[in-house]
Amino acid sequence: MNDPLHIVCPHCHTTNRVMAAQLGSAPTCGNCKKDLFTGHSTALDESSFERHLTRNQIPLLVDFWAPWCGPCKGMAPAYEEATAQLEPQVRVAKVDTEAVPGLGARFQIRSIPTLVLFSNGRELLRQSGALGAADIVRWVRSNLR
Repeated sequence: MNDPLHIVCPHCHTTNRVMAAQLGSAPTCGNCKKDLFTGHSTALDESSFERHLTRNQIPLLVDFWAPWCGPCKGMAPAYEEATAQLEPQVRVAKVDTEAVPGLGARFQIRSIPTLVLFSNGRELLRQSGALGAADIVRWVRSNLR
């Protein structure tokens, strides 16, 4: 499969066209020239969230968290480790529900951390509670088949 995909840059949030076969070849943004996949999650606010949700043609995994949440802080290193394993097939992001309360309300986030997996702009499923890196990767991959 070598169809062009729309991939949103994690830095400047510009939509790029990338051939599917080139996802693993360290593609860069046509606008800011930075890597489209960094091996690290992307912090999103409301406007950048909308772009990543509606314009990425790869699934979007979002960790809804808060800075005061102990389990969120505990899961953060595992989430970053999972990011390195899931990219470039999945865009991995984080939403601070304290800084961006509108997104927490919109998606009815009742407990944190909550992972939500989106595909084609729609929520596929969610998982509340802290997970290890292997569990995050397994959960995502098993639900995208």
